[in-house]
Amino acid sequence: MRKGMLVDLTRCIGCRACQVACKQWNDLPAEETQNWGSYQNPAALSADTWTLVEFTEVDEGDGLQWVFAKRQCMHCLHPACASACPVGAFHQTEQGAVVYDPARCIGCRYCMVVCPFGVPKLEWEEPLPFVRKCRFCVDRLEAGLEPACAKACPTDAIVFGNRDDLIAEAEERIRNQPGRYVDHVYGKDELGGTSWLYLSAVPFDKLGFPTLGPEPVTTLSEVVATYGTPSIAVTVAAVLGGLYYWFSRREKNMHAEQDAEQEEREAS
Repeated sequence: MRKGMLVDLTRCIGCRACQVACKQWNDLPAEETQNWGSYQNPAALSADTWTLVEFTEVDEGDGLQWVFAKRQCMHCLHPACASACPVGAFHQTEQGAVVYDPARCIGCRYCMVVCPFGVPKLEWEEPLPFVRKCRFCVDRLEAGLEPACAKACPTDAIVFGNRDDLIAEAEERIRNQPGRYVDHVYGKDELGGTSWLYLSAVPFDKLGFPTLGPEPVTTLSEVVATYGTPSIAVTVAAVLGGLYYWFSRREKNMHAEQDAEQEEREAS
């Protein structure tokens, strides 16, 4: 049975318990943060941040208000990443989790190119980097447990269950409270459907959600995979990865030298 998650943004209070639970369960390190209004948060999804609560200030006629939106891999029903990968490093489980196998990955980064949500991230700081993203807590699903983020949510803004049941629940909420929600269950039809579904009081495009049609993008991704052979992918990935690593190291050394010079000037 395909599973899903329903995120009701009108119930989200921005506590980021889901974000912390994701870090803890997956043993992910902390990251440098930036200011989001009066909050501190990582800048974006990354190889070390698989769940991120984004803060958006919107004006819907009643004055400015903060809207909190949990973002992560959408676990598409027709995942472009799995379709584009020339070596089968991505696969979808029966429950709907789109899972990555680093042992198969050749570093071509086609998954990063074709994902409409920009989710897969590379470990840029590693000499032999892997792609990282939300795994839908597939290990917990296999054990009969709900994902860590849903379990941690104190306001039931995140609900785990069968995808069809969650769609019915979302549509019922809209019918019962039409003034509370926009008439759109995001993820029900986008790109042929996703495992993550959203309700909101604010149009999704104002929150940075991409506007997408119902057609899956796997046809395009299959073209990418067909014409980009694994041998070419290995060569390109190795060259680009090496160059990035070299330049990033050089930049770090430059910053370290500048900091040392600044400390010397201050000490004198």
